[in-house]
Amino acid sequence: MVNSQKLSVLLVDDEERFRQGIRTLLNFYNINAALPIEVVGEADSVEQVLKLTQQKSPDLILLDLQLSGSDGITVLVRLKETAYTGKVLVLSAHQEDDWIFRAMQAGAAGYVFKSRLATQLGEAINTVIKSEIYLPSEVASRFFRFFQAYSDSSLRACHKLHLTEREQEVLYWLAQGASNEEIAKHLYVTVATVKAHLTSIFEKLKVTSRTQAIVAALKLGLVKA
Repeated sequence: MVNSQKLSVLLVDDEERFRQGIRTLLNFYNINAALPIEVVGEADSVEQVLKLTQQKSPDLILLDLQLSGSDGITVLVRLKETAYTGKVLVLSAHQEDDWIFRAMQAGAAGYVFKSRLATQLGEAINTVIKSEIYLPSEVASRFFRFFQAYSDSSLRACHKLHLTEREQEVLYWLAQGASNEEIAKHLYVTVATVKAHLTSIFEKLKVTSRTQAIVAALKLGLVKA
């Protein structure tokens, strides 16, 4: 980062010991004048993240994918629905392609393996704050092949079925097992609106139940298991 202003950071993880470890690592960057960083808050749940993000407006959120009562993917989706303009860097123990893809698709600016934090975190932070994407070199090519294959099939299916963007969002949460009430909360709409979207989705997929809709969506590549 090429300026003297400190980078404000929000730490999000459900393990206090891990958050302390990240603080130590960030403090090391400060001591060595590599990255002037200020931790402005810590959170271990979705609601805490949203509250602190609104209060503190951090430049960067370091986000774990496993949280108390929920997950980091939900945080990413909810943040996209707010006015948050900062960056989110995922720190996760998950190294599977599907987890990486879901996080990046949901709006993450980068993804760092927890097992490689000491060697990857500094570079990752420097990369994402320049509005660039960070992925570990060992998974970058796999991710983009996965992304291209999924995007091509999903876009073709959505176009063919004439699914709207909102219908795709409802279908995504449906596939996650969310109830109508939970979908409404995630998308900030009424339950009646969710039901209307589901009726339209069922008609376009030619199904009559939620289970049939999920199965059809998986077969068509509209969502991932």
